[in-house]
Amino acid sequence: QVQLVESGGGLVQPGGSLRLSCKASGFSFSSYAMDWYRQPPGKERELVATITSFGTVTNYADSVKGRFTGSRDNAKDTVYLQMDSLKPEDTAVYYCRWFAYWGRGTQVTVSS
Repeated sequence: QVQLVESGGGLVQPGGSLRLSCKASGFSFSSYAMDWYRQPPGKERELVATITSFGTVTNYADSVKGRFTGSRDNAKDTVYLQMDSLKPEDTAVYYCRWFAYWGRGTQVTVSS
């Protein structure tokens, strides 16, 4: 069955960095694009970035352009989100998605 497992979240100070990972299983990972979403507290879930099967990144949210970088390692069935220059407004639960399948998310909190 399809499983998506996010990791790498945590508490970080403003200006800091985190790298999120999403390990996929149960489908031919290298053939498909993957999405990163986030849901800030009290707000709707929003698309952060799409990583194509080739590793190019599209659909960066305007709020993260120039600070976040998506990537993937098809040999490890894993997609990544490198987050730099983090801001308090980046606080959210971050999810990866493949079609109708979602991971359980990983909490990112940016606070001093």
